[in-house]
Amino acid sequence: MNLLIKNAEIITMNAAEEIFRGDIWIVNDTIQALGVDLHPEKVDKVIDATGKMVIPGFVQTHIHLCQTLFRGQGDDLELLDWLKKRIWPLEAAHDEESIYYSAMLGLGELIQSGTTTIVDMETVHHTEYAFRALADSGIRALSGKVMMDKGEDVPPGLKETTANSIQESVDLLEKWNHFDQGRIQYAFSPRFVISCTEELLKEVQMLSDKYQVKVHTHASENLSEIEVVEKETGMRNIVYLDHLGLANDRLILAHCIWLDEEEQQIIRDRGVHVSHCPGSNLKLASGIAQTPELLKNHVSLSLGADGAPCNNNLDMFNEMRLAALIQKPLHGPTAMDTRTVFRMATIGGAKAVGMEKEIGSIEVGKKADLALLQLNDFHTYPSYGVDPISRIVYSATRADVETTIINGRIIMENKKIRTIHKPTILKEANISIKRLLKRAAILH
Repeated sequence: MNLLIKNAEIITMNAAEEIFRGDIWIVNDTIQALGVDLHPEKVDKVIDATGKMVIPGFVQTHIHLCQTLFRGQGDDLELLDWLKKRIWPLEAAHDEESIYYSAMLGLGELIQSGTTTIVDMETVHHTEYAFRALADSGIRALSGKVMMDKGEDVPPGLKETTANSIQESVDLLEKWNHFDQGRIQYAFSPRFVISCTEELLKEVQMLSDKYQVKVHTHASENLSEIEVVEKETGMRNIVYLDHLGLANDRLILAHCIWLDEEEQQIIRDRGVHVSHCPGSNLKLASGIAQTPELLKNHVSLSLGADGAPCNNNLDMFNEMRLAALIQKPLHGPTAMDTRTVFRMATIGGAKAVGMEKEIGSIEVGKKADLALLQLNDFHTYPSYGVDPISRIVYSATRADVETTIINGRIIMENKKIRTIHKPTILKEANISIKRLLKRAAILH
């Protein structure tokens, strides 16, 4: 499509973080030109963005689409109890249809709130159907089947052998990696050290190197988890991952709340990427990550909502606001300013997925992954004299997202998603969770 967006307030997030009022010309999937009063010869569609704001699409670097159906099913529990008592039994109960509708439910929410790229971790089985949902939705994604070949209190439906875990992962990679000219990519997804044998993690390291794909896992989210890792390996999480050769710039670590100085040094020196999930960390009472210190140490830091049952929404606006606010009582009012947080939500996420030259900012030659915001409302006014990024981080909500464009394609316009039939997804979500709750009660 040859698309022209006119008269927008454009938040570029380029190197100079320029903000200006003007036009964006998109040809196919790429931003062709930025400027004032552009008049390209051929245009298929014009969007009048007068009074609206255009931002880079959000990049969420830690999501569990397979868990969206479990929203409200795991409230008021800490991490390990939450996994063993609620999440693992429900994941073990999944079938092909429930995985698809769980993914679609989450994808609708993500697109509706301006997220254009995600790093997704699925469950052990039926991941093919999550990839089908990703393909159908039009979102940009890195995803992979979860890998877990050991662990206590793991339901039979989630137990797998090392060989099967690896083979199924490679089969999915070879089918889906670089799907739709790279819109979908594969990421090896060992759940966390507690649920993975050393043999499996070593194999993941070699396969990541062979295929040059990302590894996405959890680390140092919870003190009880760290105790188990130290008991089993004699090392802390990050030291152990480094010992196995996994600590490099292809590794995306969710959470990293409880890091010591040695672990922070490893993360910085190896170029590991950290996904900060403040909403999830607060709800599971896991703790508050040391994000100001990580940023001071030049760690690559981005944001993610995690899963619906440990957050109850997948909204980047909530994550930005929380990321800014929770640090202020600890480190002072300027600890996490709005520009820093917005950077994490956009170009920081792009860097984590290795696509900072393609997405994460609005620049000529980059992919057209954009969100249009309508901020003309009570909760975002007055606008005069206010930093536009402050309006986004502290005042805006997902209800203010009007249009979402991914890869140059209008996926949502006037708040209506074109690729997902909302009534069907909502109906099937309720049918699916009813079935899973019955099955999980029997299996658990």
